[in-house]
Amino acid sequence: MNFINELLLSDPGGPERRHTAPPTPLQALLGWLGRTLLAAALLLALAMVLAAPQLAHASRIKDVASIQGVRSNQLTGYGLVVGLDGTGDQSAQMPYTAQSLANYLREMGVSLPPGVVAQPRNIAAVLVTATLPAFARPGQLVDVTVSSVGNAKSLRGGTLITTPLKGVDGEVYALAQGNLLVGGAGASAGGSSVTINHLSAGRIPAGAQVERVVATPFLLGDSVDLSLDSFDFQTARRVAEAINAAKGAGTAQALDGRVVRVMAPQDPNARVAFVADLEELPLQRSRPVARVVVNSRTGSIVMNDAVTLGACAVAHGNLSVTISSTPQVSQPGAFAPPGAQTVVTERADIQISQDGGALIQVEAAPQLNDVVRALNALGATPQDLVAILQAIKAAGALNAELEVI
Repeated sequence: MNFINELLLSDPGGPERRHTAPPTPLQALLGWLGRTLLAAALLLALAMVLAAPQLAHASRIKDVASIQGVRSNQLTGYGLVVGLDGTGDQSAQMPYTAQSLANYLREMGVSLPPGVVAQPRNIAAVLVTATLPAFARPGQLVDVTVSSVGNAKSLRGGTLITTPLKGVDGEVYALAQGNLLVGGAGASAGGSSVTINHLSAGRIPAGAQVERVVATPFLLGDSVDLSLDSFDFQTARRVAEAINAAKGAGTAQALDGRVVRVMAPQDPNARVAFVADLEELPLQRSRPVARVVVNSRTGSIVMNDAVTLGACAVAHGNLSVTISSTPQVSQPGAFAPPGAQTVVTERADIQISQDGGALIQVEAAPQLNDVVRALNALGATPQDLVAILQAIKAAGALNAELEVI
């Protein structure tokens, strides 16, 4: 700003004009107008630079919402993997594998003699799962995941035979078949074994072919519903306002904090183009709910930038219990009675230590970096921070939701 003030007050003529005649009123007015326009341009450029970080937080409607009813469906099926190198199920322990093989051979016109039970080691019973995407059409290929349900050591090198994949309604929507890709390897000899990655599950890219169409309500009715990814009244209101500003007042209406109803054309081609335009509309995201997520198994702690801390005092001490066992050998003496034997005994030593926990004052933290700095000042491990955050929340000094997963 000082630079702009100096620009407005400076003499446009420079040092060489100080010894010349003073400018006429018209020249002075033109010079003042030029300096004013230049200062206005600089202020506009500065405002655009300052507004750039705020625009970076803007997103599109497709980033926060999806079309309700347009969803994927889960498929699953039971099948057999053949061609394994002796690493399949042990049929004596997994009778359903041999039964599945006998049923399959019976469908192929091969019947085993009475009393004969096949016990091959090159087959494995598996469960096949896949995700049927929205608007999938017959003939489209989808990926499948194959997982062993028996005691097979490895599915590497196996081939999945034709397996029907069913939905929750019991109808067959796809057929899976193909060679497995297992991202691992293993070897064993002499009682020792080495395994890299997981060998009991594999994947078949484009391993299932869609056979049935799942109907979607996308083209039904005179409106489509946008379902927000997270429940938020502010986001629902801003989505409706953005649509109304672009498509006209009354086009969108926020039903609640999750659903926004939008009037859409009846023609399928026009409706697809209309929804495509809606998804690309810019949207200013609202500030999220303050939340701290704690993973109780790993001790991981994640918090968003809306978390704040109130002033509080924290004292935390560590209690450790150490148990050590030392083997001792007791041998019979020189005049011990006949039959005396050497005895090995264990000597246990138990120690309990507790570190001193000083009372530390935690200042109020209005921003995320202040919260991180205050928690680091405690010098606690992530596992200890879980208990400390729970205690701070109970004391009312943590202004956030504490979610434990």
